[in-house]
Amino acid sequence: MKKISYFAQLKSILVPVTVTILIPFVILYFSKSIRLEWGMGVITVIGMLLILVGLALLITTITLFAQIGKGTLAPWDPTQKLVVLGPYRYVRNPMICGVLFILLGETVLFGSFYLLLWFAYFWSRYDRHFLLREEPQLLQRFGKEYQIYRENVPMWVPRITPWKPEGDR
Repeated sequence: MKKISYFAQLKSILVPVTVTILIPFVILYFSKSIRLEWGMGVITVIGMLLILVGLALLITTITLFAQIGKGTLAPWDPTQKLVVLGPYRYVRNPMICGVLFILLGETVLFGSFYLLLWFAYFWSRYDRHFLLREEPQLLQRFGKEYQIYRENVPMWVPRITPWKPEGDR
């Protein structure tokens, strides 16, 4: 059984931290749109809820990658097993959905058009990356198992009911 090093796990967390914290901070700083008087209005609550949902998805999926997949989200330490549990039974990209929820929450929280552009840019780039690079690699690594999964679980819009692989029914 492969043991994932602490250093590999730490490095793999740098990507979501950069995308959801560092880049938004730089955008807010240079666009001078950091708003500090939030209060507890509806907009603040919606923004915070979106961020919390995103964090929950991100933490859950990173944990599943380490425990079930025996790898990380990083390309230098990919999972050894296809992960089709938890949120992966509803949507093929719950990890990126978590990042998108965080980015959308930050956009709402700060009311920043520039963060909305970052959200749209990140989603469009990742959607393209997933279709052109990641899906073919997953198909090559996991074969028919991934093909069946891909045919049953949507990429971005979650299923209403969880998908269950043949062995789980």
